Amino acid sequence: MKHVLVVEDDPHNAVLFRKLLEKRAGCRVTVTDAADELMNHVAGGAVDLVIMDVSLVNARWEGHAVSGIDLCRLLRQDPRSAGIPIVIATAHAMRGDEERLIAETRADGYIAKPIVDHEAFVRRIVSLLEEAA
Repeated sequence: MKHVLVVEDDPHNAVLFRKLLEKRAGCRVTVTDAADELMNHVAGGAVDLVIMDVSLVNARWEGHAVSGIDLCRLLRQDPRSAGIPIVIATAHAMRGDEERLIAETRADGYIAKPIVDHEAFVRRIVSLLEEAA
């Protein structure tokens, strides 16, 4: 069973991600908004994909406030997590945001929130998991 780590601080979005990925994609899902928990999970090697909220409100790493963009950069710099697919999830959905955010984070995918097309979301995640296998 594939393990998806969702880094999300909005409880409604967290529940939606969990339900869609567990019920429709058959994934094991862990949800957190804590940077240290994220880093511990990926260091343990049991994460197949990360969905990262760009605008984390209270996330801190090594005493500093961090955003989802910062955490994506940290994941890409660490050899233990550099190859894990990352999908950024954000309400920043203006023209050019997708390209800019993917370039900034080196993410593998982009999802605009709120998620309207649940089936397309699940297909995208399953496709990335299959590509990474």
